Amino acid sequence: MLTIRDLDGLRAAVAAWRAEGATIALVPTMGALHAGHIALVEAARRPGTKVIVSIFVNPKQFGPDEDLARYPRRESADVRLLAEHGCDGVWLPPVEAMYPAGFATGVTVSGVSDSFDGAARPGHFDGVATVVTKLFNQTRADIAYFGEKDFQQLAVIRRIVADLDMSVEIVGVPIQRDDDGLALSSRNIYLDDAQRAKAVALPRALGVAARAIGRGDDVEAALAEARAALHAAGFAVDYIALADAETLAESPAADRPRRLLAAARMGATRLIDNVAIEPIG
Repeated sequence: MLTIRDLDGLRAAVAAWRAEGATIALVPTMGALHAGHIALVEAARRPGTKVIVSIFVNPKQFGPDEDLARYPRRESADVRLLAEHGCDGVWLPPVEAMYPAGFATGVTVSGVSDSFDGAARPGHFDGVATVVTKLFNQTRADIAYFGEKDFQQLAVIRRIVADLDMSVEIVGVPIQRDDDGLALSSRNIYLDDAQRAKAVALPRALGVAARAIGRGDDVEAALAEARAALHAAGFAVDYIALADAETLAESPAADRPRRLLAAARMGATRLIDNVAIEPIG
């Protein structure tokens, strides 16, 4: 596995793989890797494909009062884990390589980024859109893999690719969960034992609400019940909402694929999750 820290080295590696006829697959991450990230790597590993995992804690997607400084960083352990799972290259750019002096360009996506995490974390998706666009340009990836846990992020990235006529194929990989149902996240390490035990209320409340909505029960009643369950468990709820799975518009038609989306805070730790709801009829 190649460990690459400069753009010239990355481009040379990609050029050599392309000369061999390989397809280039990208798995963008911020490190602190867990089984959810490895599921992306495993999905990307196909015959004739070279898998690049990027590790970059992107300052542009953190707000001024968020956890940039304390976000977990485990570079050595991450590199070993990727080597064990058949990754072909790990791209580890320093901040100055991604945002050199004089950097003045950003990517903004309207519509799908406006609500939910876009409203709760102003500027977050501008940072995501900008760094992902750079990663696509740097790696010239043919295909890129993203986890469905960050479902709004996935929708934003799909919008970028469609609007800017990018040739990269975007693949969403189902959420990976612990045995008790909590979605895997690098931020789960912030939870103490008592908070971790309570955190399972998030997927459980979403599951109950999704089943109710899926059988045609009143949406607002189901959302209110889920919100109450989260409050009872000790969560402060940022949002819980039903949205169209493509446009993220609220009050979606029941005959279209929908997503039940939630973000809630357990102490200082913000968790997100979502559940798919199939069309009715």
